[in-house]
Amino acid sequence: MTTTTIQPTDITALRKLSGKRRSITYTLFCAILLIIMTASVMVGSVPISLDELVSILVTHDTAGVNGFIIWKIRLPRAIAAALGGGYLAVAGLLLQVFFRNPIVGPFILGISSGATLMVSFVMLTSLTLGFTVLNPFMATLAAFTGAYGVMVIVVAIAGRVKNAVTLLIVGLMMGYLCHAVTSVLVAFAEKEKIKGFVLWQLGSFSGFRWSEIEIMIIAGGLICLLVYALAKPLNAFLLGEEYAASMGVNIKLFRLLILLSSCALAGMITSVAGPVAFVGLAVPHMVRLAFGTSDNRILIPGSLLVGAVVTCLCDFIARMVFSPVELPISAITAFFGAPIVIGLLLKRKVVL
Repeated sequence: MTTTTIQPTDITALRKLSGKRRSITYTLFCAILLIIMTASVMVGSVPISLDELVSILVTHDTAGVNGFIIWKIRLPRAIAAALGGGYLAVAGLLLQVFFRNPIVGPFILGISSGATLMVSFVMLTSLTLGFTVLNPFMATLAAFTGAYGVMVIVVAIAGRVKNAVTLLIVGLMMGYLCHAVTSVLVAFAEKEKIKGFVLWQLGSFSGFRWSEIEIMIIAGGLICLLVYALAKPLNAFLLGEEYAASMGVNIKLFRLLILLSSCALAGMITSVAGPVAFVGLAVPHMVRLAFGTSDNRILIPGSLLVGAVVTCLCDFIARMVFSPVELPISAITAFFGAPIVIGLLLKRKVVL
């Protein structure tokens, strides 16, 4: 009987091969994202050719009709969809690692519902006290508060009950409770406020201003940099808290940073675009399969990229499939994400 030993040169070759595969995968998704964003800017009720698009982008022309459409409407929307999808995917990845559970996400655990509830207080009541200028900031602050509040409750219960099914039930119940309170607020709200809230609740990346894009880039970018800096502790955390502690990870601080980061990313997107379902749940699994690894140093930027691709594609479909009627973005992401998650569950490939 002979035994085969793996030489160091073989290991190096395997690492180079896997690294090359991941580089190709990153490049492929970047190309797909560029194509989808370009199509989103070019296609619409007013079609714009590629040559004209390039000319308007280079000259920064906003005087003409097409220039106004590109710079004020379509380009901010495409960028917002890319950022929003990427941030939601990273938030979902963090929560799946934190709970070591492959079927959790901001929407499933009630984080988005909590953010929606607090935003409904701002939009359906007089919580702003007449300061209409503060409305955007109040909505963002309210979304953060709702996301953090629900997450604290879920984590507190999860600390007592070490059962994945129980955790999911708690998250779903929190979502139902938040929805119930929101429904009561809608019943007593004025018609004008109800209309605005219903439109917001459908979810959409339309109407973004460049000032909002800048806030998303700066705030979300800083959070994503922090998350990437935690990639090695995240890898250790996958093997259990005791192992992570033995590797020198401050567990309490680490758990706090993960929760704050995931809630901040999910709350930020919910506050400006409304609830967007399934992106945070489905995309991390797609990234694991696409890159063939559980290394968070690869999964974090991969989730950011693939989340952007998926959400931009869903936003494009929502805008164009029944044009001029625009579909809710969450409806398209659900049609896209639910079959993927069900298929992965059936094939038992949803592993961390």
